Parts: sequence; structure tokens; C-alpha cells
Amino acid sequence: MRSNLKTAAAALAIAVSASAVQAANIVEIAAGDERFSTLVAAVTAAGLAETLSGPGPFTVYAPLNDAFAALPAGTVESLLESANKAQLTDVLLYHVDDRKLTAGMIPSGSNYFKPLLASERLCITAGSGGVTIADGTGEMANVIVADIMADNGVIHVVDKVLLPGNRPACH
Repeated sequence: MRSNLKTAAAALAIAVSASAVQAANIVEIAAGDERFSTLVAAVTAAGLAETLSGPGPFTVYAPLNDAFAALPAGTVESLLESANKAQLTDVLLYHVDDRKLTAGMIPSGSNYFKPLLASERLCITAGSGGVTIADGTGEMANVIVADIMADNGVIHVVDKVLLPGNRPACH
């Protein structure tokens, strides 16, 4: 009887704490992780924080600070200037899909995906070696952490800033 009472009390405590915890949205998750500080600064400068905090659903391919640092010198600073807001917005929208796509939902092989930057395409390849994304430069980003769940979508962490340009080859 005593162990049943303890078990019931423990289950109730877990249920109460689980219902009291609200899942964070994509922007809150990114803002809470220092590895995304450049991405958060860019999203804020582009005026997209409110949109990406909204109901979604969204899939965000989120570059780490190191991915932004790998861009040519001065690129990030230039994109963050108010005069370049449209270009920054295009780059950021290239990282967002308007569906919630977990890693398990990405079909095997290479397939085109349409980001919110509707004029562009990404080629996402899923296989035994993981998931890679070819962008408009033809270069590949690796998904290094998949399926960070948010209440309005999912985040996949990538090791490269995805840049629009030419439609990537997708075979």
C-alpha cells in the first residue's frame, strides 16, 4: 500500500510538472542556445522573429555560429545592415520550410524541397550516412543534429549557411 501511494504521488508530480511546462517555439529555442546567437541576430534584423514565433508549422535548417563565421569576411556584417534587409530575409527564408518535417519524414534518396523563398529549391538527400542539403551554390550542408522539437515546428542544425542561387543538382 505504501509503495502504491508513493508511485501514485510520483506519477501525479510528473503529470503536474509536464503540464506546467510549455514547449518553446523555434525562436525561443534558438535564443536559449548561444551557438545560434548569429542566427538569432539575423532573424531579428530581418524582422522574422515574430513570424517564426508564430503557430507554424515550420522546419528550420539552423546554421550554427561557426557556419556564419565560415562565410567570406564581412558577409555577415554586410547582411545585417538595414540597407541589405531584403537580401538577409531571402537568405533566412531559404532556411525555412512551411511544414513540420522530421528527419524520418524526409524520403530516402535526393529530393527537391521548396523553402519559404519560393523562387528557390533545396536538394535534400537522406541516406545511411545522414542528411545533407545542397543549396544554390551547389555546396553541401550536413544536418548535424536533427529533430529538435518546438511547439511550432522542428529545427535541424546544419553546419553551413544555405545560400540561394542556381537550382542545385538533385539526382
